[in-house]
Amino acid sequence: MDFSAISDLLDSLMPGISPVWWGAGIAVVVLLVLLIVLVLRRRPPEPAEAPEAASEKAVQEGAASFDTAEGEAKAIDLPAAEPVPAEPAPPEEPEPAVLPAERPQAAEAATEGQATEAPAGPGLFGRLKSGLAKTRSTFSGSLDRLFGGRRMDEEALEDLEELLITSDIGVRTATELTERIAARSDEFSDSEGLRRVLREEILAILEKSTSAPAQDDAETKPRVIMVVGVNGVGKTTTIGKLAAHYTAAGKSVLLAAADTFRAAAMEQLEIWAQRAGAEIVRHRDGSDPAAVAYDAVEAALARGRDIVLVDTAGRLHTKVNLMEELKKIRRTIAKKLPDAPHETLLVLDATTGQNALSQATMFHEALGITGICLTKLDGTAKGGIVIGICDTLQVPLAYIGVGEGIEDLQHFDPVRFTEALF
Repeated sequence: MDFSAISDLLDSLMPGISPVWWGAGIAVVVLLVLLIVLVLRRRPPEPAEAPEAASEKAVQEGAASFDTAEGEAKAIDLPAAEPVPAEPAPPEEPEPAVLPAERPQAAEAATEGQATEAPAGPGLFGRLKSGLAKTRSTFSGSLDRLFGGRRMDEEALEDLEELLITSDIGVRTATELTERIAARSDEFSDSEGLRRVLREEILAILEKSTSAPAQDDAETKPRVIMVVGVNGVGKTTTIGKLAAHYTAAGKSVLLAAADTFRAAAMEQLEIWAQRAGAEIVRHRDGSDPAAVAYDAVEAALARGRDIVLVDTAGRLHTKVNLMEELKKIRRTIAKKLPDAPHETLLVLDATTGQNALSQATMFHEALGITGICLTKLDGTAKGGIVIGICDTLQVPLAYIGVGEGIEDLQHFDPVRFTEALF
């Protein structure tokens, strides 16, 4: 190549610039071009648009479509496209729905014929101990605080009597218990001995007021049980729990919704009937309660049912006219079935204390109570009312309620109660 010709050409284009500078400039340009080429080659190519994105884009762009039959534009809300999994998972079988009233306490096995063992819950004594926790803490705890290492003198006996009275045992019963303890003072010398003697004396009182469970008396069919009590003691709930106990024992039960005055009383009893698997006879609101009881007994006779539980409206024990209506229900039942009702169960609220005793006395005088159900023992720290009722009334204490569950309504056992109390 003739470099002299190139040099002359450059001199003619740009006079006064040395050829060396021309060469340096060209080299710089070449280097810049090479650098740009390398950068372009290192840049990753643009990824192809994913099919899912493309379909979603198409959905968004084509959100408005045309109805070719009518020739009008209509906006159609289409659901967003979901990504398609590479390997679709097998569909899971839905669990069967269980209604609250039918929900079992222990989970059943998914496979037919395979059952899981239900968790062991607290037994009857465990439930009783738990329900009497407040009473035991107050009563037994006070015994330990008052008589721990103390000599049983006259002042100590006065403190014991005061403790028994404040536990809702009642003045007369507390006085008698204190006299019995004083008579046996030579049998103990410390608080443990006092607890032993007191436990024996209380058990002797409780054993005077016991009754066999009604379901053991299978001679009469149907056996009619009339449930009474003042407002708010838990009559309807107690009837529902009794119905569940009877059906669990293999008895057929029919409920009579004779509380026709309280709002939603019949609906509440109907829910309990469904839970317990019992039948129910009900009339319209405001109907004659005696007519409902009569029809229920008649239906039980026709269907061969074992137990009839008659719910009644709450009655203030001080209202003579309301008590007379309960007597009318008794007479009406007896017209259909002689000697019925076979039991008249009085429901008392343990939290009302000594007022429960006055209620029981007046109901017994008016109706001839054959048994007592004492509810809400778990809600009071003065469960000594049980001792007062057993000592004062000549009526068996049939049931006690120590919680909200069906199993928390228990047949009264004096030995078990005394053990749980101490």
